[in-house]
Amino acid sequence: MTVERKSGIDPLEQIELIVGDEDRTEPRLDLWLTGQLPDFSRSRWQKSIAQGNVRVGDRVCTDKQYKLKAGDRVCVFIPAPTALDLIPEAIPLDILYEDEQLAIVNKPAGMVVHPSAGHSTGTLVHALLAHCPLSSIGGVQRPGIVHRLDKDTSGAIAIAKTDFAHQHLQQQLQAKTARREYLGVVYGTPKTDSGTIDQPIGRHPVDRQRNAIVELDRGGKSAVTHWQIEERLRSFCLMRFRLETGRTHQIRVHANRMGHPIVGDPVYGTGRSIGVKLPGQALHARQLDLIHPLSGDLISAIAPIPTYFLTLLQVLRNR
Repeated sequence: MTVERKSGIDPLEQIELIVGDEDRTEPRLDLWLTGQLPDFSRSRWQKSIAQGNVRVGDRVCTDKQYKLKAGDRVCVFIPAPTALDLIPEAIPLDILYEDEQLAIVNKPAGMVVHPSAGHSTGTLVHALLAHCPLSSIGGVQRPGIVHRLDKDTSGAIAIAKTDFAHQHLQQQLQAKTARREYLGVVYGTPKTDSGTIDQPIGRHPVDRQRNAIVELDRGGKSAVTHWQIEERLRSFCLMRFRLETGRTHQIRVHANRMGHPIVGDPVYGTGRSIGVKLPGQALHARQLDLIHPLSGDLISAIAPIPTYFLTLLQVLRNR
């Protein structure tokens, strides 16, 4: 099924989705919405449906099991989130680039990007609020946040200070003109030196805290990752990943699909101990290339490799 989105996810507006005609299945309303808008859990969609916040055609639909048909127009109202009383926190930041329009920060592993359930303080947003003005497009919870990094993934992340910069940077990500490269240590060694993984990603059908390879007609979204071996380390290897798309957990899901999960990944990894204490998955956003919103100049930011990552590589080399 395809989706035509009439407006972006603005908490003060409706989102209009259209069920495409490429697939003849008739999915349940709650499952389909979860696949199309995975920022919200299935239980949250079920609650939203029951509250009358979802319309199919011209009628409010309160039946979570309603079977959608090709051509159905689904309108969703996202209530404005409760404003958070975000108090700026003077947390040190590693700034890789900064001017009046944007900043690129080297986020440490263990830091959550923006406030969410269970993370009401100590996030990157809290630190940024104490450092500089942020764009308002991300709303009260995600001001300035153009894209995200997982909590335990370190490295370069772009921050918008103005609404103009925010929109410009988002357009670059959507048009795939921004370049994002990661370094990761994986279990095993692929037979070839490079390749591309083109497998759609969606919410795991059973474990809602995970993502998985999910076919497009079942709610998955196109996901493309290019990879290249940087160094073979016997039973491990250092790999460079380049994102063509930016799905949640994309590299971690694709690496696991290859049969070479990221070392230290608590969700998609093997759980095997390697004798090195890691804060999480050995994945680092090494380089971020963007076009400056005003000047049109290329900005290339390189995030230094964390100490624990270098220690891991040295241990594996010594073995």
